[in-house]
Amino acid sequence: MTTTTPRRRTTWGVPAGLIALGLVPVVAGSLRLAELGGGPQLIASGGRDYASAPGFLVAHIVAVIGYAVLGAFQFAPGFRARRRGWHRVAGRLLVGCGLVGAVSGLWLSLFQHRPEISPLLTGIRLVVGTAWIVFLVLGFTAIRRRDFAGHRAWMTRAYAIALGAGTQAFTVGGWQLAVGTPDPFAESLLMLAGWLVNLAVAEWAIRRSTARRAA
Repeated sequence: MTTTTPRRRTTWGVPAGLIALGLVPVVAGSLRLAELGGGPQLIASGGRDYASAPGFLVAHIVAVIGYAVLGAFQFAPGFRARRRGWHRVAGRLLVGCGLVGAVSGLWLSLFQHRPEISPLLTGIRLVVGTAWIVFLVLGFTAIRRRDFAGHRAWMTRAYAIALGAGTQAFTVGGWQLAVGTPDPFAESLLMLAGWLVNLAVAEWAIRRSTARRAA
């Protein structure tokens, strides 16, 4: 016999986990915004002159924070089902935030590129940022066609890319603890690993959801 309590735990467990994973970009972005607002520098700049073009950085940080937090609640089926109007409005906001975050991220990768960054990492970031845009567009067009399964799948992939920074804290941070500071090539692969892990989990979740609905 199934009770309601386990369902509630399952419903809110996934959003809570996603918000926890998104704390890395949320906290780092908040500290950077405070620095741009005249506060002390609490995190390394990585050799970038953020003050030279703060608009794109601010847009990227605000968009990614909004996307990470708001998007997590879209993975609570019960909450989403009870508030269908909220789901639609939040979905439109998410597409907007995602597009702003992706485009501004591409600009930062192209025009605030520090010399010590591997060209491989820049190339990876450009591919990932472009994929984020493509996934968002495919997700939006799918829902316009009333393709709900396709919409869920593409938006899940887009969210997985957005949370790449959270997983990279483990891939890069784990390497630093175990081996030391990675060289530019290793850093590129570790950053890529963060995105690939997220996408792999997203594909697993998509297939699992599809199998459940079919059953």
